[in-house]
Amino acid sequence: MGKLFSSKNKEVLFSPLSKNNPVVVQMLGVCSALAVTAKLEPAIVMAISVTVVVAFANVIISLMRNTIPNRIRIIVQLVVVAALVTIVSELLKAYAYDVNKQLSVFVGLIITNCILMGRLEAFALGNGPWESFLDGIGNGLGYGLILVVIAFFRELLGSGTLLGIQVVPQAAYDFGYVNNGLMILPPMAMFVVAAIIWAHRAKNKDLQEN
Repeated sequence: MGKLFSSKNKEVLFSPLSKNNPVVVQMLGVCSALAVTAKLEPAIVMAISVTVVVAFANVIISLMRNTIPNRIRIIVQLVVVAALVTIVSELLKAYAYDVNKQLSVFVGLIITNCILMGRLEAFALGNGPWESFLDGIGNGLGYGLILVVIAFFRELLGSGTLLGIQVVPQAAYDFGYVNNGLMILPPMAMFVVAAIIWAHRAKNKDLQEN
């Protein structure tokens, strides 16, 4: 058990949550972060979906890494990812149809997510299944964390709700409070991402370019 959660494996799992976050450090997966974060619920579902796909795709590719010819490795990766995304998409249609409609084409576009293909190429092809699984979970959660933070502020400030539940009291509206309609527009997501990146770089000064 100690070997499974060695210091190296803990670094693989937890590093993407902060110092090596795929969105704010590596600038991967930004497009979907802008597109599915107007509401908190679809952002959470997208985060879970990506985490599941990255984790299991990493494991499958890691198990196959010694048998995949180098010249067709990208094709094999895409086939594995496409199969997993199809399964996730069908599960969402069956059990979370309304959220699936809100996510629209972005569930299918998980196939082309830079984080996913990047982890398969950079990690799963060179490491064992357990380490690859932890890497997939860590990067998926790191991506999902940013999505949830963005969606939290966009829904709260743009709609006055969280998960569809009214949070801002009616008394605030009676006193003149008005929801910021700009927050539910995609361009505002970029400003929120920029603020997160600024805060992250301010905290982790070693990441700043000289």
